[in-house]
Amino acid sequence: MKSIVSLLLLTATVALAQPPQSVQELWLDDRVAVTVPVATNRVTTISFPGPIDAIDGAGMTVDRKTPGQFQLAHTKGSAFLSVRALLPNASANLNVRWNDCIYVFELIESNPPVLSLIMETPPTPEEEGTGRAPDVGPLKLLSLLDKAKAFPLLKSQQPESVADVGFTTYDGNPLISNFNDYQIQIEQAFRFNAEDTLVFRVVITNLADAPLIYQPDSFAIRAGNRLYPQSVSDADGTVPPEGHSIVYFAVTGTPDGGRNNLSLKNAFTVLVKRLSPIPPFIAPTNPPVIPLHPPKPQP
Repeated sequence: MKSIVSLLLLTATVALAQPPQSVQELWLDDRVAVTVPVATNRVTTISFPGPIDAIDGAGMTVDRKTPGQFQLAHTKGSAFLSVRALLPNASANLNVRWNDCIYVFELIESNPPVLSLIMETPPTPEEEGTGRAPDVGPLKLLSLLDKAKAFPLLKSQQPESVADVGFTTYDGNPLISNFNDYQIQIEQAFRFNAEDTLVFRVVITNLADAPLIYQPDSFAIRAGNRLYPQSVSDADGTVPPEGHSIVYFAVTGTPDGGRNNLSLKNAFTVLVKRLSPIPPFIAPTNPPVIPLHPPKPQP
């Protein structure tokens, strides 16, 4: 029942396979260049583990008043940037400075594009959980989902049954993963330590006027620099136009079978594989002007 999400270790100049997956995860390596397909009618977002220090690009424009082959958007202090091709057969390079290293991206106009490229820091032994993850079978995982759904009732009537369950809500600081035409918000999270399992209650909001179709067994969470696939989920795979859907899913251990030991204090990001077509890109009428090298604040 566990989905497999693998991170690709780069050992040479990388060209993403055609057709590319709309969402890609790659390990950071400043010794190689990454080729990124970018479309004229879609936005491609490249994310880093932390705030980007600086960006250098050839053939870039931030407001289309300056000729360029790609339009670039980046907010100072943010950990991501977005690009869109402006011309057919466009190509350019983009150098991103992060954590005292330069990472090189070769942008090429292509359809279909990569819509989200998530750059991950390779895990170190110190970051791995200690020991092996417990063997949690399908029936046990389903029982954990049921316990999470009934948590308020159990807490009030049978508190001993959930005494060892960690629980948190995000009312004061909502965790929302934004994907332009839909959003995923974590409402509640539970930790079952004996099973090394986290259960999430999330709300998927469809902002488009067409149904959102996704793969029900493809949920994953991002915590820090690592990605953890689901072990089980309760989801029907659809969200009505401009509607909402409540989903429960669990994450158990790490992808390589170790314990995750994840704290509920993490700023989790939720990912899911989309199956329905992406709505056409609509360019803003007055896009913000964002300089490639923002001026330093004056003392």
